[in-house]
Amino acid sequence: MLFNSYEFILVFLPVVFAGTFLLGSRDPRLAAVWLGSASLVFYGMWDSRFIFLLLLSVAFNYGAGVVIARQRALGQIIGSRMALVGAVSVDLAILGYYKYANFFRASVSAMLGESGPALDIVLPLGISFFTFTQIAFLVDAYRGTAREYRFIHYLMFVTYFPHLIAGPLFHHGQMMPQFERASNYRVDLANVGAGLTIFILGLVKKVLIADGLAEYATLVFDAAQDGKPLMVAEAWIGALAYTLQLYFDFSAYSDMAIGLALMLCMRLPLNFDSPYKATSIIDFWRRWHMTLSAFLRDYLYIPLGGNRKGKLRRYANVFVTMLLGGLWHGAGWTFVVWGGLHGLYLIVNHGWRELKQLLGWGPAGRIGRWAAGALTFLAVVVGWVVFRAESMDAAWGMLWAMMGGNGISLPGGMESRMAQAVASVELKIVFEGLAPVTLISPNRAIFGIAFGLIVCWYFPNVRQLMSRFKPVWEDIAGRRTPSDLDGSRVRAGWHWQLTPARAAMAGALLFLGLLLISSRQSEFLYFQF
Repeated sequence: MLFNSYEFILVFLPVVFAGTFLLGSRDPRLAAVWLGSASLVFYGMWDSRFIFLLLLSVAFNYGAGVVIARQRALGQIIGSRMALVGAVSVDLAILGYYKYANFFRASVSAMLGESGPALDIVLPLGISFFTFTQIAFLVDAYRGTAREYRFIHYLMFVTYFPHLIAGPLFHHGQMMPQFERASNYRVDLANVGAGLTIFILGLVKKVLIADGLAEYATLVFDAAQDGKPLMVAEAWIGALAYTLQLYFDFSAYSDMAIGLALMLCMRLPLNFDSPYKATSIIDFWRRWHMTLSAFLRDYLYIPLGGNRKGKLRRYANVFVTMLLGGLWHGAGWTFVVWGGLHGLYLIVNHGWRELKQLLGWGPAGRIGRWAAGALTFLAVVVGWVVFRAESMDAAWGMLWAMMGGNGISLPGGMESRMAQAVASVELKIVFEGLAPVTLISPNRAIFGIAFGLIVCWYFPNVRQLMSRFKPVWEDIAGRRTPSDLDGSRVRAGWHWQLTPARAAMAGALLFLGLLLISSRQSEFLYFQF
């Protein structure tokens, strides 16, 4: 069941909403059981075969967490540690089997010059997210920071349907207190209005912008995979189209998840904070998939030693963390290379900051920040080309075409005139004169890309728009985020208010989104990772 489907919007959501607050007015525990059961139904609508796997994972990790916490409370540190290592090993083994068995088998076969059929393994939806969420719980239990162990609340913690399929990843301490609070199971009209508005904005981002850009990205990357010689313009159109498709697709899911939770009087942690406004790769990873970045930092980078064992070890830890972060996204060498590329980006970024400090350079001015933002965006686009490509050959074909390696196709008779001008100054540039191979309509594609860039660079994000309603966990916890720290301000007129005029605007956007669902319904990209 998709968030952007008629079944979810017109049937599942109203039923779950009504049941939660009808039961919550009588007994919050009944409402919690209802929400946990509804989340299992939501998951089972994808493939009922994996409900048992999900429940088995929940029961196993809940039991392991209780054992770890009790061993620690009794002072049995070694026993607690052994239980932690054993439980995490089981979780990673299950994840590795379902997600990586075919990848490793194919890689080993290729090294040995062999070939064979792939294993008959179906990847359970959301397994990366519910596995990592529970690993974080186990570590928190070992550290003594997970203190609430009611099974129904733990079931909600893992399966809560707004986050189950594609995040955000969250910590025990972020959600358990909310699940316990009786007032969160009573209707709050302000939360309902703000949450529904956020959900609608996310729906429109998905069906209008992300799915609209998808056709251009698919045409170009399919051509690259087929080995066709792309022209520079269409290669850039494809790269930018995917860059923006992924942005609005992930942003849409994150907004819709936040909106759904807020309607049910819960606050999810922020997972997406205008990442294309970043002025460095470090800043980008503080804004993109924020909960995954925090997980990798807290449960991988810091245990590896973080920055406590010298600069070389720090850079090695950064690189290894990003390699594994790339592999988390998918079982393929393109994901590994993408992670390694971002590891190198981060090493260069940290080195540049240290050099600036050594030279005594102060903060950059406005032009310097714009240049840093442009360079960061270009680096991210290059990374997304590798991330999206189905093979390294296709990725290199795209990047080569983006550099003009296959020539430049110009409209009308411009090619001959430009060629003469180039020849007169003896520049060795060849205009091939080949027709575009992807049959893209340049005007439509360029308009869609320009519109997407304007929205992501100049418009405030949903949290900024809805700041009066404190829509995310950071707002109630008093945590600041990159968009709070970068000095950006939202004009007063942009702040959303629950007025009849704006309610009518939201209703019109919902109607538009429902119209577009029938022609553009598609899965969210992060369902694949």
